[in-house]
Amino acid sequence: MVTIAVDGPSGSGKSSVSKAVAARLGLAYLDTGAMYRAATLWCVRSGVALDDTGAVAAAVRDMPLAMGVDPAAPGILLDGDDVATAIRTTDVTAVVSKVATNLEVRDELRRRQRAIIADEADGGFSAGRGIVAEGRDITTVVAPDADARVLLVASEEARLRRRSLEVHGVADATSVEATRDQVLRRDRDDATVSTFHVAADGVVTVDSSDLDFEQTVEAVLTVVERAAV
Repeated sequence: MVTIAVDGPSGSGKSSVSKAVAARLGLAYLDTGAMYRAATLWCVRSGVALDDTGAVAAAVRDMPLAMGVDPAAPGILLDGDDVATAIRTTDVTAVVSKVATNLEVRDELRRRQRAIIADEADGGFSAGRGIVAEGRDITTVVAPDADARVLLVASEEARLRRRSLEVHGVADATSVEATRDQVLRRDRDDATVSTFHVAADGVVTVDSSDLDFEQTVEAVLTVVERAAV
């Protein structure tokens, strides 16, 4: 069983890179950010006021969420409904930090994340081989004892360009500027409850600013290989 923890800010490439690493190594993949997005969607659909921290926490504790961990098709079922697309809408993105910065919500979702990681040790999708988990606080809080811990970073310019391509399909000046608030505000809000800009002790920083996708995947695989020595 191997556990690989990957953290990083928005647009650093941690989701796509983590999926690729998991696929190369035959491991499960967990997108913890998607769990916070699903929790936000659940509260919105349930009519819970996102500023009511107690009500939000209670709703999330009862949330019927099933996370797929196949890196080739990591589905997300919310009360049996596939919400992989719904959680990526602008409406969810605009308010997800209200849920992600709720400390009781974080406690509940971290509990679920640890349970998913533990399930892979007992068999799960990977048949006991392990998991790549990515997010904001995996290297420091959720899985601080992971076999390999990576902080994936990139320059602000690179991160905005990547997110603009993901959201708008282009990275011209207008599209990048339209993406700026979404990316930087989310990072600023989430930084109040987790640290993902500076590597903690024992966490290896991989800067992908000047790397293409394949080079970034190889850089993370190198960290994993060195940790296994």
